Amino acid sequence: MSKSLYLPEGYQPVLDLRETQHAIKYVKDMFQQTLSFALTLDRVSAPLIVTKGSGINDDLNGVERKVEFTIKEIDNKEAEVVQSLAKWKRMALYRYGYKSGEGIYTDMNAIRRDDDTDNMHSIFVDQWDWEKVITREQRNIAFLQETVKNIVKAIVFTKRKVNLRYPQFKTTLKEDVYFITTQELEDSYPDKTPKEREALIAKEYGTVFVMQIGGKLKSGEKHDGRAPDYDDWNLNGDLLFWDEVLQTAIEISSMGIRVDETSLQNQLAEANALDRNQYDYHKMITNCTLPLTIGGGIGQSRLCMLLLEKAHIGEVQSSIWNEDMIAQCAEHGITLL
Repeated sequence: MSKSLYLPEGYQPVLDLRETQHAIKYVKDMFQQTLSFALTLDRVSAPLIVTKGSGINDDLNGVERKVEFTIKEIDNKEAEVVQSLAKWKRMALYRYGYKSGEGIYTDMNAIRRDDDTDNMHSIFVDQWDWEKVITREQRNIAFLQETVKNIVKAIVFTKRKVNLRYPQFKTTLKEDVYFITTQELEDSYPDKTPKEREALIAKEYGTVFVMQIGGKLKSGEKHDGRAPDYDDWNLNGDLLFWDEVLQTAIEISSMGIRVDETSLQNQLAEANALDRNQYDYHKMITNCTLPLTIGGGIGQSRLCMLLLEKAHIGEVQSSIWNEDMIAQCAEHGITLL
């Protein structure tokens, strides 16, 4: 059994398999409509694959192996399955001519072959990726927090609608967001790991946005890894909710105001990644061709887990799991799709 697999005692899913499939569609339809209205976003199509060496794929923490293959039709050119669309979205806003206050969202599917699987992690990633053009004056904490609050309102509204449709659900979500920086979190719980800190603060406040992820803290450690070339590490964060079923924090969204020409170079230097300046994407930020943006990803299966009160992400998405995990889950009333 996975060391990080949590098996809630006496767990029984509220909905059966067929009802769960209906509810998943309801959650996804309701939330994306609400999010689109709240943030003024158009739905667009997005790639599953990009060419290797384009600089568009997300490098995540820089160590994860991408899924790669060659394309017979194009002289065996190498391609990669995306790990996220953080860079592609900003390029799309430029290509499609979006202006300040306008944005896009898309269904993003990815494969992260090196992720460790547990209740909340799968090698298959599905999320709503969104991106919006902003002004230079909006590159500040206040605008970031305002955007977070709008996303939380959309999530809480969707949960209310789910509870009305399925009155057997009893849990609710807090709409008030508690904002805290990673340094403040470390100062509050210096003897805890980052994940332990997140669980403690989420249990206390219910809905939390942990800000400023990517750089080193006073301890010399990072709260979590972030690629140096999309989020501004001073203007980003993770949105957490307290999950009653799992009795821990569940991260629903990672988001932030994106790098400008200055923060890009500072972060590339800190990450020893100045060689990325060779790519068109990075050049277009440095010469201010690409628009200034804010954006993020909102986990589709994670949101379904939270709103439908599930114990494992495999209850709301089809993926691949090791046989031991499948058996252990079955013994504890958790049926993986």
